[in-house]
Amino acid sequence: MQRTAGPTNSLHDVAGLAVGHHERVGEGWLTGTTVVRCPAEGAVAGADVRGGAPGTRETDLLDPRNLVERVHALVLSGGSAFGLAAADGVMRELYAQGRGFPMGGPGDVVPIVPAAVCFDLGRGGDFGAFPDAGFGVAALAAADGGPGAAEAVAQGSVGAGAGTQVGGLRGGVGTASGVLADGTTVAALVVVNAVGSAVDVATGELWGARHLMAEDLADLGDWPDGRWPQRPGPEELAAARAAAEEAGATSAVPRSLATTIGVVATDAALDPAQCARLATSGHDGMARAVNPIHTMFDGDSLFGLATCGRAAPDQAGFHAMLHTSGEVVTRAMVRALLAARTITTPAGTWRSYLDAFPSAARP
Repeated sequence: MQRTAGPTNSLHDVAGLAVGHHERVGEGWLTGTTVVRCPAEGAVAGADVRGGAPGTRETDLLDPRNLVERVHALVLSGGSAFGLAAADGVMRELYAQGRGFPMGGPGDVVPIVPAAVCFDLGRGGDFGAFPDAGFGVAALAAADGGPGAAEAVAQGSVGAGAGTQVGGLRGGVGTASGVLADGTTVAALVVVNAVGSAVDVATGELWGARHLMAEDLADLGDWPDGRWPQRPGPEELAAARAAAEEAGATSAVPRSLATTIGVVATDAALDPAQCARLATSGHDGMARAVNPIHTMFDGDSLFGLATCGRAAPDQAGFHAMLHTSGEVVTRAMVRALLAARTITTPAGTWRSYLDAFPSAARP
């Protein structure tokens, strides 16, 4: 199957979508919120929740048996269940703009803003430092007034990825896109935060690295041009294991609570059931990047979005979209880890993958 990344290799390659991040770091804070703003008319949506400890909002509404088909924004946030409050700010701002589900006269609208959250409480040092409605307002403003659709989405330790971790290493936000042979675009944005590990502990290699494309490394600022992730040496692997054990023993917050959340989107015309299926296939991509995934301590959730700018696919075309959904999710997750940066807070140290395994980037 043809594998080509879109112009920005990000969610911005799906026309009509815009991403905004807001985070707060320092003085006890290490958390943030990411908003995906949809076109004014909304985008058709579905969802698939797989983890055993989810924190979500409006996912029941997205059941294909129910009334509402389109959403006006999606919120991904840190803060565990507290972080769902970020969606309140997004709703109020969209209402002020007159964007939402029409309920009668002019301006009588209810914005539809599903949300999912991940656990990052206490990682900045203050357990009570979590996103509120103001984080949603700021992230939506960043989506409205930030980089245009011709620019890529910021990745790494930003937005909802600010306080994330995966298997003891620092997590983050990652994004990737794929363009099918007929021109349809499928793209993902994922907040990587997992109990499981993204690293094969026997080799130090990232589980999902084999799914990368050359474009996935080209726009990572510090990544050496033309170099592919290498297998770390045995001494480095042993040192990383020892450091992980020490960090786990001294951490002031539990590393056994997490949740990976995100969105898979396309410009094709899909119905809500097909959007849910797009999200389902995205979970296959999660399973290629983290092991184990969908545990009882994770609330792993994905949304599917369709902006409907292109015609509906035939059966073969939809199959290709589902295959690509899993691929872009895996690539987005690996890119999140390669873009993440080490941080130390009063609660502990979370090293980036490249600091734990610097020889992965050797010539």
